[in-house]
Amino acid sequence: MINKITVSVLFLSLTATFAFTTYEPNAEAALAASTSEKEEVEAIAAPTAEEKINLLYEEFATVNENMPSRVSFTYAITGYNKLEDEEKIENRLLSIVDFSLPSTEKRLWILDMENNKVLYHTYVSHGKNTGGNMATKFSNTPNSLQSSLGFYVTAETYYGKNGLSLFIDGMEKEFNSKARERYVVIHGADYAKESSIQRLGRLGRSYGCPAVPTEVSKEIINKIKGGSALFIYHTNDNYIANSTYINDQTV
Repeated sequence: MINKITVSVLFLSLTATFAFTTYEPNAEAALAASTSEKEEVEAIAAPTAEEKINLLYEEFATVNENMPSRVSFTYAITGYNKLEDEEKIENRLLSIVDFSLPSTEKRLWILDMENNKVLYHTYVSHGKNTGGNMATKFSNTPNSLQSSLGFYVTAETYYGKNGLSLFIDGMEKEFNSKARERYVVIHGADYAKESSIQRLGRLGRSYGCPAVPTEVSKEIINKIKGGSALFIYHTNDNYIANSTYINDQTV
């Protein structure tokens, strides 16, 4: 009798042990499969940086009639995000100048990045030696009288021969780092008005400054001063290939 009981207990013990040891690997496999599936779903669901920018463009376009081109917007947002990462943005506005457009078109947009609104869409002049109606040549060299491409951060204002003016500090060594030395600033100008287009067939030109119509210059300057971003865009091959702000390189 004792032997039968002992055998029964041993049998039950072995059965329980077997059941326990065969369950855990299945549980681990199920957990691993579940984790893998979750990671795959998250990878599929998470939008890429480009997709995020496209979504933002659509949000802006839904509520704003006049928008910069998608390509200039994409580059502008890419650089803006890097400037934010560098903690250089204090005023959450983004100004986009598209010098691939003729001066006869309104090619300056000022975007409110907090409310997805276009605050201003107006004319802007390029440098005297940058081109006639079309901007074609760019430089970071003093006395070149040419416009400079790339990303800037707006700084302080001052009063000069063009009235209220705004310093802009170039963030890109190769392309616009000498903006302050060259007195490349934002200011108002009569030659940046539509009346100049009617008279000359194009806007008048600056000494390299992104000059805006006098009617809105003070309002614009006071709005964007103090640490907002400015991006001056063109399809220039050298800039597109080498700017660290629009490419996946360390700034």
